[in-house]
Amino acid sequence: MLTRNESHQRIARFQERLAGQGVHAALLLMPIDIYYFTGTRQNSALLIPAEGDATLLVRKSLSRARAESPLGDIRPFPSSRELPAVFGDACVTIGLTFDAVPIQQQAFYSKVLPGRSFVDISMHLREVRSVKSAYEIEQLGRSAALLATVFAQVPQFLKAGIRELDLAAEMEHRLRKAGHEGYVRMRSFNQELFGGMAVSAGAATYGFFDGAVTGKGLSAASPQGASLDPIVSNEPVLVDFAGVVNGYIADMTRIFVIGSLDPELKRAFDVSLEIQEAVRRAMVPGAICEEVYLQAAAHAESAGLGGNFMGMPGEQSRFVGHGVGLELDELPVLAQGFRMPLQAGQVVAVEPKFVIPGKGAIGIENTFVVTERGGERLSPFPDDIVYL
Repeated sequence: MLTRNESHQRIARFQERLAGQGVHAALLLMPIDIYYFTGTRQNSALLIPAEGDATLLVRKSLSRARAESPLGDIRPFPSSRELPAVFGDACVTIGLTFDAVPIQQQAFYSKVLPGRSFVDISMHLREVRSVKSAYEIEQLGRSAALLATVFAQVPQFLKAGIRELDLAAEMEHRLRKAGHEGYVRMRSFNQELFGGMAVSAGAATYGFFDGAVTGKGLSAASPQGASLDPIVSNEPVLVDFAGVVNGYIADMTRIFVIGSLDPELKRAFDVSLEIQEAVRRAMVPGAICEEVYLQAAAHAESAGLGGNFMGMPGEQSRFVGHGVGLELDELPVLAQGFRMPLQAGQVVAVEPKFVIPGKGAIGIENTFVVTERGGERLSPFPDDIVYL
């Protein structure tokens, strides 16, 4: 559970941001943002003033919120008439996360809190959340270890002739039994993810999901992940899953092959390992995210695989790593146009992958912590292709 000291430190870091921007208070409405500061994911709103104690206003369940959270001020959600008194007269400029809160919610609070102005604090919040504490890194390590235990079991149930869906379902079944919580939260608008994919022939397809490998999926309404196609021998089987413990998400991809692998795919895999190692070495505080990505893309280009890097030709994603934590798409992003420097304690899933039409998708993914020595790996499972 979240300790009082950990909660206090997170709130204090955020309050420094608020005060520096002249924001009198933040009103957090997204459940995972509230969980980050309070340790409870109950139906509530969190008021964090630039100075002073935070207040959690709970709709349901008040008793569980009080049992789970170390916050000192946890009270029932007030009526609309009582809300202005909670904020106080001096709280004029209020921060909301415009990236995630619906306009309808902003309209409601604008109506019940007349005379206040609302400003966007999305980036400030995401930047604070991007730097992980020792406690958070421990949770991410637990998630990565959980993943590794199930990935190690894949040779027991991966057989030629089973469907991609059968393989994915077995992964999901075993992950859940191992303690995987199931919620793979994403912040980006119009992005969604079932939790992972196991794809072979269907891997060399394209779709809406902003990732290197999408998968065919089961229908036009579910156009990602495993399909009903059978897994055959001598083709790469890409298994990409997230593990979640205490809300914290680790991400990992491994390649399995029943039989032998096409030499072009094997070479592409070797290049993905080279890129992963180059990115890992570059993951030091102060490194510019875009430059790390451009170096990875240049490596792929020099290997003659630039047109296949991070997606189908013409459908490529322009990143090589994404922040993970309580959401799958946290900051930082090792991506084109992302000029922010890395900070110690940030956690990134590095995933250099290649898609070769007619042959399949191949690559690697591991979760790393940014340190002065480069990326410190959390994923404890070997990178090697597993041949069956």
